[in-house]
Amino acid sequence: MKKYTYTEKKDTRSGFGDGLLEVAKKNDKVVGLCADLTGSLKMDAFAKEFPERFFQTGIAEANMIGIAAGMTIGDKIPYTGTFANFSTSRVYDQIRQSIAYSKKNVKVCASHSGLTLGEDGATHQVLEDLGMMKMLPHMAVINTCDYNQTKEATIKIADYDGPVYLRFGRPKVPVFMPEGSFEIGKAIQLNEGSDVTIIATGHLVWEAIQAGEMLAEKGIEADIINIHTIKPLDTEAILKSVKKTGCVVTAEEHQIFGGLGESVAGVLSREYPAPIEMIGVKDVFGESGTPDELMEKYGLKAVNIVESVENVMKRKNA
Repeated sequence: MKKYTYTEKKDTRSGFGDGLLEVAKKNDKVVGLCADLTGSLKMDAFAKEFPERFFQTGIAEANMIGIAAGMTIGDKIPYTGTFANFSTSRVYDQIRQSIAYSKKNVKVCASHSGLTLGEDGATHQVLEDLGMMKMLPHMAVINTCDYNQTKEATIKIADYDGPVYLRFGRPKVPVFMPEGSFEIGKAIQLNEGSDVTIIATGHLVWEAIQAGEMLAEKGIEADIINIHTIKPLDTEAILKSVKKTGCVVTAEEHQIFGGLGESVAGVLSREYPAPIEMIGVKDVFGESGTPDELMEKYGLKAVNIVESVENVMKRKNA
């Protein structure tokens, strides 16, 4: 199997900040809005370089979304920035009514998603956002796995005509994806195998790679797929892999309800029924702790993926 290595760890939110600055230099229609979290969203460099195109709305997230929607009428491409919880739960009505309904060209960019937000605890650890956003008509939903992919996604969504939800995180994680590894709606096959399909998104992609190495030592060959776009979903890549392996494990830093796992299960139920196991948070809220502690406690580590692979393969063989 292909080995993946890294020389550094970087937070995906820095990929967003660097990508925003780069795309703004190329496209003068790009504007940035932030709800009093400029440093946390790594929007400082953009604000300094383009002060006339940066709008600090304060702790008024609903107002920020309304302003962004209005800016599209003037042919601007607004990027809004705040924590994922405040980017979705707090402003869902505004996103639905002012952006999705009329297909406004707003890029809702959300940092500090999932359990790996860490010590801020359950009130800030949104685990429902992918489900909320993928249910909205016209909304593209993207969940990147490392710095490189987040930077590239930030740049490329400027050319996508329509609303986008871009989800990324707080902790420093391995940088392992090569440049040129992002296209909206196109999954990336990281490893080829014939025994089981592992489909992962966001921070769980690296855990899936580690799980693949552990499985290889057991003589199990895993097809590993990086699904960075939850919607539109690359159903062709999913079906091609599962028709080869006969079973699948999904992995995400999100509730098992409403996220990647349910999307994959829906595809399989309609097109090619096969055993599936889902790695994700199992209908509970998070809590305060370090990212690694929480990933371990809630069963989102490579070892948990390995266990699920063994379970799903037993079901397939039965």
